[in-house]
Formats: sequence, structure tokens, C-alpha cells
Amino acid sequence: MSKKTRKKKPDPLVKGVLDITRSGIGYVIAEGRDNDVLVRPNDFNKAMHGDTVRVKLKQSNGRRIEGVVEEVVERKQTEFIGDIDVKENFAFFKPDSQKPMPDFYISTRNLNGAKSNDRVVVKLLNWEKGEKKPEGEVITVLQAKDMNDMAMKEILIQNGFQLDFPKTVLDEANALNETINQSELAKRKDYRNVLTFTIDPADAKDFDDALSIQKIGKDEYEIGIHIADVSHFVKQGSELDKEGYSRATSVYLPDRVNPMLPEKISNELCSLRPNEDKHTFSVIFKINNKGKVKDYWLGKTFIHSDHRFNYDEVQEIIETNTGKYVDEIQYLNALAKNYRKERFKNGAINFSSTEVKFQLDGSGKPIGILVKESNEAHQLIEEFMLLANRTVAAHVDKIKIDKKPIPFPYRIHDTPDEEKLKPFVAFAKKFGYRFNM
Repeated sequence: MSKKTRKKKPDPLVKGVLDITRSGIGYVIAEGRDNDVLVRPNDFNKAMHGDTVRVKLKQSNGRRIEGVVEEVVERKQTEFIGDIDVKENFAFFKPDSQKPMPDFYISTRNLNGAKSNDRVVVKLLNWEKGEKKPEGEVITVLQAKDMNDMAMKEILIQNGFQLDFPKTVLDEANALNETINQSELAKRKDYRNVLTFTIDPADAKDFDDALSIQKIGKDEYEIGIHIADVSHFVKQGSELDKEGYSRATSVYLPDRVNPMLPEKISNELCSLRPNEDKHTFSVIFKINNKGKVKDYWLGKTFIHSDHRFNYDEVQEIIETNTGKYVDEIQYLNALAKNYRKERFKNGAINFSSTEVKFQLDGSGKPIGILVKESNEAHQLIEEFMLLANRTVAAHVDKIKIDKKPIPFPYRIHDTPDEEKLKPFVAFAKKFGYRFNM
């Protein structure tokens, strides 16, 4: 056989995500490969659905390429919900899953009060080489009386989100306090005597941004946009930092938030609650009555929120021209309307859409649906946040180190998928629009 006709041997190891079907067959989806790799149940080698794995490829006989899991690189999920069967000297845990899953072995020392037929959350401890079953520990016994609470927890667990924080993380968070010392005062501008307030949904549990305003001249105001300074409390390399990195995001469900950081930080230290001094990052603008930014300053600050508004309260103040801090809110709203008008004039797209919100009773049971609309109160906050974001981006773009721009992360939307665009292209064609595809 010549070199030209000889088949190229596949790479021996492929990294990807294991997708196990209901029938029990697995497929590893790997970047850079046109086709996935088939993995049979006997070749999972302790891997479970959603895990990132390394697969050793088998010789292909012209059919679909098969492989054997050589290593579990990263678990998608380490906590599971299901039922437990307690025997005399051990217990078995059967996870709830639409995908085939092994039962867990639970030693009596890891039952933590669970009894037979209890609904429990179990954490994967280990799965030693040669062991047929993974070993787990009961971390929560779910109370069947609250089915709504159980349903929300199941959603989180089944999508790989942990319900609780490790003790080391909680201990580190609980040791923090927001005392303002003299050395920190020297590093920050003090805006605690400037009128400041937050505007959030009525059911918000944490408040991570605020507006301040004070008149500094006949036709000029100083307006501040402030966000909580999380970095003051979460230091690089700390247990909190590692946990936040691992979780990546807070998860919002109809009746709760599963936070990225413990509530001591998310709902207390870094929540801009009224009548409390807070560590913040700020953009302070000098703006004239026409909305022109005359100057700005970026940096660390202290603020003291004077009031917590919700959107409905601010909207009522705007519409009735009466209420707390009415002059300041009307002034900010007038500026926001001008900024919004200017944005659309310059080609901005209005992404506003109708949202729905579930109305829940005291036990978390859905009893209705509310339509959320974007009104002037929402747009007021939106425009000043956009102003701050644009200003920070432009400011950083000017900074050079050794005559080179500094790296700066930002979020973009990927280019649209062509297959998903085709129905829209066909629809737009009816109205005379053409796309190059």
C-alpha cells in the first residue's frame, strides 16, 4: 500500500464530554472532530453522564469509531438526589436520573441520620480503582412535606450545582467584617455624605449597584454609579476565590438564588443595603443639564445608601411627580431619556422584550404569572449603567504599559449559527431583505 492510500492512524487519546443516552450507550463529543466517539457501557471506566473524559480510540474497521474511557478529567456533577436503602451494616443510594447511573455504597458512618426510603442528597466521595460502585456520603435529608422546595433543589443538583458551601469556605466568609479602618479610608474617596440610593426589583435580596447625586454648580451635577467591591473581601487564591471560580455564577430560580459566594458576602458585606457603610468601586461624573459629561473619575470609594427603592416606587414618582427625592429622580430620568434617545439615533438596537415572572405563595407554590415590563424606572438604571460601562471601556483602552495596551476581558455574543439563521432569512426575504449566506 502506498503512502498516499495508507489510512492515517487516529490520535490515541481524545478529550471531550461523555453523553450517555437512555439506552446506556455513550458518545464522547470532542472539539476538532467531525464525528463523536462511541463508548460502550463496559468501557465507561467510572465516568458518568456529562463528565469531561479522555478516551483511548480503538482500531476502526470502517464503521463508527469506538473508544474506551482512560481518565475522568472533570466531574460534571458530584452531588445527587435520590432514595436510600439502609441495611444493617451499610446502605445503598439510588440516584434519580434519566440517564443510567450506578448505585452508591454508603457506609454507616456517612449516613448522617438518613433512614431507609428517605429522600436525600448524596455527595460522591470517591470511586476507587477496582470498585464496582462509587462511595458517597449523605449531606442532606430532604423533607417530603415541602415538595416545592425539593423540586427546586432537584433542579439545581441535576444540573451540577451544589446546594451548600464547604465548611472551609463558610469559615473564611464568617471571619470577614466590614469595619472601615484608617488605612482603608486613605485608599478610597469618601462619598458617605452624598445622597445615594438603590433601585431594584421588589423581591431583590441583594443590591449590588447604586446611584448618587449632588449639585455642584448652577447647571452641573456630580452623579456616581457604584458597584460593590467584592475584591475587598475575596482575595486571590483564598478559599472563597476558589469556590467562586468553581461555581462561576449565581443561579436564579423562581423562588431562590443559589449564590456563587456565601450569603455573608452576597447578601450582607457586598449588598448595598440602606443605612450601612459599604466598600465600592465607582465612576463619578460631572454632568451639565444637557447631559454632557464634563469630566469623570474612576476608583475605590465608600458609600452609604440613604434609601432602597424598588422599580414600581420609582415609576410612581416619575409619573406623579411626587415622593421621596422626587427632584433628583426626575433629573436623573430626564438625563436617561436623552441618553437613550441618543443611543438609538446612533444605531443601538432595542432588545427590550416581554418577560414573565411566576407569582408564588408562602410555600413556594406557583399561583399566577405576572408580565414584567421595561418602564422608565428600569431604563433609568440601564442608561446610567451603560454610561459607566462605556466610560470604563474607553478609559482602559487609553491605558498603556510599556507603550502596549493592557489585556482587558469583555463579553461578546458569538456569530449566529447559520442553520438557525436560515428560517429567519427565509422570513426576511418575504419583506425584500437579502442576506449573503
